[in-house]
Amino acid sequence: MFNKNDISRDQFQLRGKQAEQGYDWWWHSFTGYDKETGEAKPFFIEFFLCNPGSGKEKPVFGQLPENKTRGIKPSYLMVKAGAWGENAVQLHRFFGWKNIQVNRSVPYEITAGDCYVTETETRGHILVTEEDASQHPEYMCDAGEMSWNLKIRKQTAFNVGYGASKPLRNLQVFEMFWHAEGMKTFYEGEVVFNGTAYRVSPEDCYGYADKNWGTDFTSPWIWLSSNNLTSRITGKKLENSVFDIGGGAPKIGPVRLKGKLLSAFWYEGIPYEFNFSKFWTYTRTRFDCRETDTQILWHIEQKTWFSRMVTDISCEKKDMLLVNYEAPNGKKLHNRLWNGGNGQGTVKLYHRGKLVDEVICRNVGCEYGIYG
Repeated sequence: MFNKNDISRDQFQLRGKQAEQGYDWWWHSFTGYDKETGEAKPFFIEFFLCNPGSGKEKPVFGQLPENKTRGIKPSYLMVKAGAWGENAVQLHRFFGWKNIQVNRSVPYEITAGDCYVTETETRGHILVTEEDASQHPEYMCDAGEMSWNLKIRKQTAFNVGYGASKPLRNLQVFEMFWHAEGMKTFYEGEVVFNGTAYRVSPEDCYGYADKNWGTDFTSPWIWLSSNNLTSRITGKKLENSVFDIGGGAPKIGPVRLKGKLLSAFWYEGIPYEFNFSKFWTYTRTRFDCRETDTQILWHIEQKTWFSRMVTDISCEKKDMLLVNYEAPNGKKLHNRLWNGGNGQGTVKLYHRGKLVDEVICRNVGCEYGIYG
């Protein structure tokens, strides 16, 4: 069963060879509400560690032309934060490894200046001026300001098992690993975004938290998740439900596995899992993710011996970002990685050929991109 909390899988991973060429990140996303108007706005916060083995006092940027020419790899902590929807931005703040404190045991803990994250809380501040954003393309970000102070309570996990189990994780046979300790997470506190204060409350934040680590990124890159779910059959809100889908083309050594996704639906306490690494379940996946002039569209069908899940999600491009990362080897191959928090659509869930429910999904975290 996938809903097994295990904070040991959230701990720092950049040891051995991955210290020289590896990344390790912790992602958080949620919805906040303007304290004056009540208007909803989705936010994200991420702590992204890269290549500690070549760390310097100051951050090393892989996209600087002189570093590209000399083959110098990036090395830093990048604190990424921002908002989707109207005035969507991604803001980046960088720290050199001499100025980063990392607890390498359990629970994980990262401190750099006034930026901090662990299993149960995060706080921080990012300010990027228009001048900095325009004069430093190596920052890969927009201009703006955001601060946050949040408590975190992770409720429902997607523990993918075999694909990130401890023996394989230590051998690092995969190129990209994933663990969602909090595919349903409660956040509480405040965000101040470009001068406007937003409250964040457990009952309506629709929060999510996961972790990725490895040596490179997958292409295609697919992610969908939501816990703002309503049954179309009964019309009732599903208070104990969440789904999570991720992957695309995982790589094991030199072999890339095409058309593979890891998915889970915790439906009112009943687990439905579609996990290609659990071969005995005979999981089969088909997906069609594409870009139109105005939207990103996801259509995903998955089956096991007994269950079936059909997911159809859309998100308006005007509410999304082309999110930026450079890989530990210094290459930036994902240049159209669409990332959003305002997706909507449906999931149809079947068991033994019968429709369990058709679920209306809102506040869907979503991502799609291929190299190019």
